[in-house]
Amino acid sequence: MPQRALFGVLLLTSVSYCVLAKAEATDSTEPLGPDDLIQISDRNHWAFQPLSRSELPPVERTSWIRTPIDQFILARLESRRWSPAIPADTNSLLRRIYLDLIGLPPTLQEQRSFLANPSPESVDKVIASLLNRPGYGERWGRHWLDLVRFAETNGYERDGTKPSAWRYRDYVIRAFNEDKPFDRFVVEQLAGDELADTDRETMIATTYYRLGPWDDEPADPQQDRFDQLDDMVRTTSQVFLGLTMGCARCHNHKFEAISMHDYYRMAAIFNTLKRPQSGRTELDVPVGTQQEREELQWRDQLIQKIEMHKQQLIRNRLTTWMEQQPDPSDPDLHTALRTQTGKRTAEQKQLITKYAESALSDKDKKRLSDWDSAIEALRKATEDLPLAYVMQELSPIPPKTHLLMRGRASTPGPVVQAGFPAVLVSRQPTFDTDTERTSLQRKTLADWIASSSNPLTARVMVNRVWQYHFGEGLVRTPSDFGRAGQPPTHPHLLNWLAHWFVHDANWSLKKLHTLIMASNAYRMNKTGNPEYRADDVENRLLWRFPYRRLDAETLRDSMLAISGKLNRKMYGPSMYPFVPKDAMSGHSDPDKIWKAFDEKEASRRTIYSFVKRSLIVPLLEVLDFCDTTQSTEQRLVTSVTPQALILFNGNFVNRQARHLSDRLIDQAGDDAPNQIHLAYQLALCRKPTASETSVLSKFLQRETESLLQESLDIKEAKKRALQQMCRVIFNLNEFAYPD
Repeated sequence: MPQRALFGVLLLTSVSYCVLAKAEATDSTEPLGPDDLIQISDRNHWAFQPLSRSELPPVERTSWIRTPIDQFILARLESRRWSPAIPADTNSLLRRIYLDLIGLPPTLQEQRSFLANPSPESVDKVIASLLNRPGYGERWGRHWLDLVRFAETNGYERDGTKPSAWRYRDYVIRAFNEDKPFDRFVVEQLAGDELADTDRETMIATTYYRLGPWDDEPADPQQDRFDQLDDMVRTTSQVFLGLTMGCARCHNHKFEAISMHDYYRMAAIFNTLKRPQSGRTELDVPVGTQQEREELQWRDQLIQKIEMHKQQLIRNRLTTWMEQQPDPSDPDLHTALRTQTGKRTAEQKQLITKYAESALSDKDKKRLSDWDSAIEALRKATEDLPLAYVMQELSPIPPKTHLLMRGRASTPGPVVQAGFPAVLVSRQPTFDTDTERTSLQRKTLADWIASSSNPLTARVMVNRVWQYHFGEGLVRTPSDFGRAGQPPTHPHLLNWLAHWFVHDANWSLKKLHTLIMASNAYRMNKTGNPEYRADDVENRLLWRFPYRRLDAETLRDSMLAISGKLNRKMYGPSMYPFVPKDAMSGHSDPDKIWKAFDEKEASRRTIYSFVKRSLIVPLLEVLDFCDTTQSTEQRLVTSVTPQALILFNGNFVNRQARHLSDRLIDQAGDDAPNQIHLAYQLALCRKPTASETSVLSKFLQRETESLLQESLDIKEAKKRALQQMCRVIFNLNEFAYPD
């Protein structure tokens, strides 16, 4: 386009935005709807097209086809006269599958069992078995936690704890293990409290809304409220729809067909939600069915009345008793009685108990005892519900939501009604106004997102699963399916998979895993033709299996499993891994922010580690742990010096090296070649080569001789040398980059 013409287009676009902003600023009602900005070309974007089953392309090498996935990939390769890489060797494939699905290496027995009959059908059986193990949910649940910015503290300066947030993590793990249909999974998180069958699990699912950062001391509470809504709009649009709506908070989206009206219509849906809190302290609340919560509320109200009667009786008797004393009574007792029951200190409670013994008659004591028995009976009849970290709708009538000029709460524009992005719908939804408990706006949103007719939801999730298996998605901008994102490398394959996922697999993620991992594309070797690399260095055509480094959790969990110290305890409150004192030196009260280290408890899988926004465990942070302040679609994979230092000299790695050396001595005896053989089988799922055995044997001998010069006895010297060898194995490229 000529420069002058391009300038004209830009000028016209700018004027259009200015006109719209002026209209929005001056009118008291919505002057323009999103539909006024939508062109036919906007709706024709590839990601917005209805799902359809793409035709399988013809291929010449039909013998390579195990699943339709192979057919789509092979067709692209054959169009260039390329061939896919050879199959991965048996040991490498087995390790790949285990690390991929459960984040742990196969045990020695599992290796032996598989190698006895290493057929493609045996591989299929291994995959089916792993999908039914608890470790699957622990591995794949972590991927989802990255997306929904899971953390157990608020961030900001105070970084207070989010009580009971761990229940959401457990919910996610259970959902994956149970193979909860993804459409149901979506609905529960967005509107679990608005369902006809609301229960504990569905309410816990809505913790999703409270996972983001939260400033408990905002300078501008009104602006902070819209920051909270912004977090919900951004996360929901990116995670479920693959759209970047956050840009439209202050102006119409510069690249996508998303207006400010679209943004604030989404914000209006979430504006019904409030955080349960007392002052600056966030609260968790009981969760359960509507009947369970009503019964619990009735019980607690009754108990509260009985407690009031108890306190009134004690207060009256103590007051009378004090008036009858010849000497002035204890002034502290007067203060304690004037203090509200719930605000009394432990000392004040003890003081009242001390004097009550003299002030109460036997009849009074009997009455108090009967009341205590009644309270106990009430608690037995209606047990406490679990506490969860959820938001609430206090009224079925949604508050007014204004479009904010430049995104500022101080400059409200027209009132905006709840709705969806106009480019994705032919007409805006109608919300039920005749409700008793909630507005049902989020339920309407959830049903639309989880609908089989929604063009984005299935595409986005299928792409994410593909990304976690292959390192890169078919769309390499997994949370941006808009015009600013990258188009799919295999559009027909993505379309076919999304349609299959909805209509054939009924939103089953386990069936999707099975299909992908059954393909020869997944089972290829990582090496390939150098000529192909010259034309396709990023492996966009999938002519080989990609290189991938293990993430922080899999590295840590694998070391624990190999050393024999992995604690497989599931669920419950989070554990606290070892954190060096230096990492907490900047905190005024380090003992308060991080619990004391307990090795057995801290040897649980990494997904159960407490996630504090202002203090990420150094081992995890150095190994590219996710950004907890926002949705992480894809973790960074860096290669920096601190990684080498912490993997070779860090407390955790050294501890596991000691445990592994103990295991090698226990199971392989004192013979160095046997120890090396066992270490390789445990860590790398293969036998060492003759060269590797020779090099490490010499290493052990040299280290032992060096340690003997430090006046150690031969047994201790050999043990320490073996520990050093274990550190070396944990730092092999092959350990972190499995082949």
